[in-house]
Amino acid sequence: MNEMTELERFRSDVPELDLTDVRAEERRLLSVMRDTAPNPGRSRPVLGRTRRGWIGLAAGLAAAAATAGVIAVGTGEEPGTRPVVHTMPVASVQLLKQAADHAAKSPELHPRPGQFLVFESRTMETVESNSGGRHERYLDRQERKIWLPVDGDATRGVLWARTLEPKPYPGWPVPAVARQGVGRSSMSKAADFDRRAEHLRSDYAYLSRLPADPAKMYQHLYIGLGTGPQADATAWQNVGGMLTEAYMPRAQRAALFRAAAAIHGVTTVGRAVDAAGRTGIAVTLDPLDGGIREEYIFDDKTYEFLGRRSVVTKAEKAEAPVGSVLTNSAQLKVSIADRPPAVN
Repeated sequence: MNEMTELERFRSDVPELDLTDVRAEERRLLSVMRDTAPNPGRSRPVLGRTRRGWIGLAAGLAAAAATAGVIAVGTGEEPGTRPVVHTMPVASVQLLKQAADHAAKSPELHPRPGQFLVFESRTMETVESNSGGRHERYLDRQERKIWLPVDGDATRGVLWARTLEPKPYPGWPVPAVARQGVGRSSMSKAADFDRRAEHLRSDYAYLSRLPADPAKMYQHLYIGLGTGPQADATAWQNVGGMLTEAYMPRAQRAALFRAAAAIHGVTTVGRAVDAAGRTGIAVTLDPLDGGIREEYIFDDKTYEFLGRRSVVTKAEKAEAPVGSVLTNSAQLKVSIADRPPAVN
């Protein structure tokens, strides 16, 4: 099989771009131009006669905005409303800029259509249960190995997991039920992640087609969002979704880190330990009111992404002391496999 045949095969396995957001943005731009036309009384016959001309003008305005660093982002508003325009600020978080520099030069994997990306990790999650009429809380810990298909069909994914010794939720005893499966492992079909919105996909086929330009990646993070703290918080969560059990080419990963560094309110919070006990430096966006902040941890020498964790910032909100770690993960290894193990 020659290289061109392989390329065509890959393209055939990658989903076509969803043009819904493009069409919505076109309608909003047309609306803005109608509102600002010099002679509103002529707008209808002009549009009826030269619609292609208006579309070309819209494309020209979009290109000019991109050149100036201004990104128009769809917000999920009704057609006819003015678009929210995001201007990507100058990236200010040095750690993320260094992570971008590292990503741009680092070796990368080249999975082929039909193959699987294999993610090995260690996790800690909060579990709440009611057993025998008693409310219980604890921190469940696992080792995970998940096989996810390159083409994004998560129904073909396979998950291996082994239960580790649990940890207490701050202020709560570890219940007996938490230790029942310690040391046991299981193999099962991976959860179906295909129900998420198109722009929230995290499979390689989709991520490898995202822009390598930081300003355009910033636009991607804000798809469907408006402005303000809530939009920034959601964009920050979107960053995490593209890092957790997900892999993208180095050009897109570098663009992601530079875009993340420009999200308003993102700061470096100092040393943090991931679920595997590795110490790094964390970056975060302070929560709006939930009392728990989401941190992404990077190696302080290589700037490699290590994992993510959630940390209590308001005791009364989380019902745990400030500084308590409630969830934690460590990405240990990413590799390629031709097929996943069989599930009985």
